[in-house]
Amino acid sequence: MANKDRFEKVYSQGTVNVMEIWVDKETGVNYVFHASGYSGGMAPLLDRDGKPVISPIYE
Repeated sequence: MANKDRFEKVYSQGTVNVMEIWVDKETGVNYVFHASGYSGGMAPLLDRDGKPVISPIYE
């Protein structure tokens, strides 16, 4: 069975304070993930108009 991961990490910075951007490969919606120590969170990445950032989907 082929590996069909839904999310792909497209950007990462930091080691203790981690900031990453993940893309949902089915919808193209970008998510920002931030972790610091033992806590972290993920939310949709928004543009300046408050709309979700959507990447083109390549198959």
